Amino acid sequence: MRNSQARWRRLCIGVALAGTMSVPAVAGSAYGVTVPDPPIAAAAAATTAPSPSGDDFTPLSPAVQAQLDTAIQKVLRETKVPGVIVAVSAPGKGEYIRSFGVADKATKAPMTPDLNMRIGSLTKTFTVTAMLELVDQGKLGLDDPIGKYIDGVPNGDRITLRQLAEMRSGLFSYSFDPGFYKALTTDPDRPFTPQELLDYSFKHPVNFQPGAEFEYCNTNLILLGLVVEKAGGMPLHDFIAKNVVQPAGLKHTVFPTDAAFPSPHAQGYTVQTASGKEEISTNWNPSWGWAAGAMISDMQDLRTWAKVLATGELLTAQTQAQRLKTLPTGVAGAGYGLGIFNVQGWLGHNGSLPGYEALAIYLPQERATVVVELNTDILHDNIEPSTLFGQAITEIVTPNHVFNLPVPTNPQASKSPASTPPASSSPGSSSPAPTAPGY
Repeated sequence: MRNSQARWRRLCIGVALAGTMSVPAVAGSAYGVTVPDPPIAAAAAATTAPSPSGDDFTPLSPAVQAQLDTAIQKVLRETKVPGVIVAVSAPGKGEYIRSFGVADKATKAPMTPDLNMRIGSLTKTFTVTAMLELVDQGKLGLDDPIGKYIDGVPNGDRITLRQLAEMRSGLFSYSFDPGFYKALTTDPDRPFTPQELLDYSFKHPVNFQPGAEFEYCNTNLILLGLVVEKAGGMPLHDFIAKNVVQPAGLKHTVFPTDAAFPSPHAQGYTVQTASGKEEISTNWNPSWGWAAGAMISDMQDLRTWAKVLATGELLTAQTQAQRLKTLPTGVAGAGYGLGIFNVQGWLGHNGSLPGYEALAIYLPQERATVVVELNTDILHDNIEPSTLFGQAITEIVTPNHVFNLPVPTNPQASKSPASTPPASSSPGSSSPAPTAPGY
């Protein structure tokens, strides 16, 4: 069996090339207040057991907010992330909203909480929600085979919509195909169609039989996006806007159909490039992510969405219960349901694509929300910076529920420049190739 932590890492990021950022990020301030730099807190043991007393969230007193300031600033400096936006809150416990660092390394324009950001795999939560709404309407069945809707899918008569959303299809992820990798890194501005993405996947044999194991796969979401279009009777971006974004009350969340990026927004910095050198990815075309990673949002909308997603406000109780049936991923304390994870009790998702990362999670028993957005996807010691921010925050506010996604033990899972993605289905498993671009 493939290394389980490498499989989980693909869930959280799936991103490709990386290295060390060559230009140090400027440590910013929270609304102009400069704070000292404490060490990044060490990972703490966590439990998913809820507290019946409701005392699992530390009130956001001035002293606790100062702790958050210093912890976040330290992560920012040590990871060399240019800028980060953070929101933490729980009813009756206070609210913490800060931005640190810069939105543009050239101009030194500060990161601010109102910026629009690319959200990568958080898009999956919108696509799966759209699919589940159609289940509630009786237009789809979770145990329908994908072959009922889309022709030409390997094992299409056996892979169900449920297994696609659970990341248990066994399909090869298009984002690990050498041809796709070359096309994307050669011309990141070019558009991809969903069928082109599927073609990259379907020329490979399946990795395992449906339901046999967990393996993060972007192909799954492309298929679900096409199913939503077919059953919903309109383009995916329109269906999500009408049936997910608007009913959720989101004001600055969009599913772009090209490289358009609403202002104001931060510049994005990545080394997921043909040369492996850092480039600005702000205006790269996200069509290669489509239903799996193309969307844009802001901090306030993600705060709202984290709660809507975790509590099932747009779904029937029965369907939400199906969504939250998280199955093992091979990593203790981490499960994956229908387009949603449970990490130490936190429900939600993260996202990473060239230049940007996001995290939106919700702790039901405390009704607590954490949102993190940043303008780079470059790893720090093989760890996603969004994970380090999430860990540092939750160690302070929810020490019994620390968001501590594992560090991959497979050394080839680190991002390093190379000319082709791996031939195998497990990213980073064949030296010297990197993991493939993803989110």
